[in-house]
Amino acid sequence: MSEPASKPLSITQWLVIAIAAIGFLFDTYELLMTPLVAAPAIAELLKVPLNNPLVTDWVGRLLWIAAVCGGVFGLLGGWLIDRLGRKTVMALSIFVYSLSPFCAAYATSLPVFVFFRCTTFIGVCVEFIAAITWLAELFPEKRRKEAVLGYTQAFASLGGVLVTAVSIWISANGKMLPHLGLPLGLGSTDPGSWRYLLMTGLLPALPIALMLPFVPESQVWRERRASGSFQRPSFGALFAPELRRVTLVTAALSACAYGIAFGALQVTVARVTPGLPELKPQAAQLAPLRKEAAALNVQLNSLAADDPARKEIIGKIKANFVQQKPVNDVVKSMADKVQFRQEMGGLVGRILLAVLLVIGMSRVPLLRVFQLPALIILPLTYFKFLGQGGELFLWSYAVCGLLTVAQFSYFGEYLPKVFPLHLRGTGGSFATNVGGRMVGTSMATLNTAWLAPLFAGGVAAVRPEHIAQAAGSIATAMAVIAFLVSFLLPEPKSESPE
Repeated sequence: MSEPASKPLSITQWLVIAIAAIGFLFDTYELLMTPLVAAPAIAELLKVPLNNPLVTDWVGRLLWIAAVCGGVFGLLGGWLIDRLGRKTVMALSIFVYSLSPFCAAYATSLPVFVFFRCTTFIGVCVEFIAAITWLAELFPEKRRKEAVLGYTQAFASLGGVLVTAVSIWISANGKMLPHLGLPLGLGSTDPGSWRYLLMTGLLPALPIALMLPFVPESQVWRERRASGSFQRPSFGALFAPELRRVTLVTAALSACAYGIAFGALQVTVARVTPGLPELKPQAAQLAPLRKEAAALNVQLNSLAADDPARKEIIGKIKANFVQQKPVNDVVKSMADKVQFRQEMGGLVGRILLAVLLVIGMSRVPLLRVFQLPALIILPLTYFKFLGQGGELFLWSYAVCGLLTVAQFSYFGEYLPKVFPLHLRGTGGSFATNVGGRMVGTSMATLNTAWLAPLFAGGVAAVRPEHIAQAAGSIATAMAVIAFLVSFLLPEPKSESPE
């Protein structure tokens, strides 16, 4: 795999690129299933209405538990990448995140569902690092490697678009699908649509299983290990004097990027969109209905599971839900539009990053191409444009997605260059999984459980504008910290394995 860039790609190289692109696409696909399936799945498994507070509580717990598991086991997976090989661990991780949602589709209890969502998250966390390390070593020529890493990672942004489209199709056509032994929904003769969506998580395993036998393991890793000079990977080695700086700086920068994504962008779709100016009539209609639903759910949760009075209260909750549905459909339509703008912005960001990589811009200035505008557009979006709504907010939100998601691709290209061969998986995993997945994603909880209630004067008083205020504060703080920390980021010294 050491042909000069002027030579056309071989069939084997195209297969490598195809596997990586499918892996990156379904990374996002599998993760973004969670906001689509979590609430209906939890409601069905707990046997409570969708708008019951227990559902909201468990959705938050699921995200936190999955992030912690992904960070811890993702770090272990990084170590295994260096011990067992890039292709081997990448393949295993893809099969883990493909089979896990399929198994979750058959869950009949909440613990089983949570377990398989966590294993899905673990597979995704490991696959990303394994794939970027594998690609970096299979395409040693600098220009081609940068192009391959940049453009294959752009497929990740298509994952959100694909899972949304599949979800919409299943919702419209689910009753025509065979049951396939799936448990039936409560009071229904058909399985819940969330179960069918989870089953589609098996899709990436099929083409990858067919292609894997025809692609190689990393040659440089295999030769170094066979020579006997391959150093044993260890977590402690990441904090040796020569690596301590890059380990801590990349982890901090990854935490900031994920902090913006989860503490601001992701909560905007579900929690901030209902407060947009154009949805004020809907907000006024929903307020009394939601107050009534909250009171009914308090009554329901105070009763024993076998209390016959529960049936009457559940009936009232369902009637309340029917009243809310037409208004909620309008809100959801707007939320889908907001989500679409973010996904498209992220896709443009990944492509722009790939183009700048091919041009040959040095790494630290390249990062600031996205950091500097973020210092301006993030606070403007949340503190000014959001209150005005309309296309101005939607376009500025798309730019926020562009500037944030491009940084994910940036680290996918940067990390394999700054850690030695025997620590590429371990070091990349520490930055992405501990810094990003564990610390960064916790910004969502910081927003909704602490900062927004602080601005509102209590949990019960939290409204979309308080979530937006917290999101803007978190995004701005993360952008400032990332910009300051970037001055400590070293340029990659060499393209050599060690």
